[in-house]
Amino acid sequence: MQKVLIIGATSAIAEAVARLYAARASTIFLVGRNANRLDAIAADLRVRGAHQVDAYALDVNDLAGHAAMLDAAWAASGGIDTVLIAHGTLPDQAACDQSVDLAMREFITNGTSTIALCTALAQRLAAGSNLAVISSVAGDRGRASNYLYGSAKAAVTAFLSGQGQRLGKLGINVLTIKPGFVDTPMTQAFKKGALWASADKVAQGIVRASDRRRAVAYLPGFWWAIMMVIKNIPEFVFRRISL
Repeated sequence: MQKVLIIGATSAIAEAVARLYAARASTIFLVGRNANRLDAIAADLRVRGAHQVDAYALDVNDLAGHAAMLDAAWAASGGIDTVLIAHGTLPDQAACDQSVDLAMREFITNGTSTIALCTALAQRLAAGSNLAVISSVAGDRGRASNYLYGSAKAAVTAFLSGQGQRLGKLGINVLTIKPGFVDTPMTQAFKKGALWASADKVAQGIVRASDRRRAVAYLPGFWWAIMMVIKNIPEFVFRRISL
């Protein structure tokens, strides 16, 4: 029986992942900002077969509150062996260009808070554990349309690469998840096309990659090829195109 901690549990992808773990009769500890939404998800997971579900309300930007949350997760679950960090926002790049305060808040949400959580988790996880973190293909190269978000995800990706190298020697697997376009409430205003995936499909990829103790997972997998092309466009050419 897995003992699973999901941070950002009210996101569409995280909820879909939680349902997969519930079907395995896992013990699940949910963390998110909206207490009422957490309670509703917890009730659903119990019906779906979860052995035990607990919920904890936290704004991840409250870095000082991370330790108490982790204490509660370990106490309620009797230890944690599987973690998914799935919180995030999709900033308005134009608004961030006009406000240093907004840009820094968004960077903290999408970058700093995740790095803080991973640092604290590394001190608690034991050999055999899995730490899975949702970054983004946006972190592979800064683009004019979302470079604040992309820079935060790039920081997360670089951090996880180094942390995974260190913790792997201790038997702890660190998985960097790089979704492409995902059809969720956060992206409801975007026109959908062939490159878009459902939250359920991405969730299946996350659980599969975690089970296989992979280091990096582009989801869906075709995004690896797309990003290899984008990353290798010479900078002088990249500056002249729109992506």
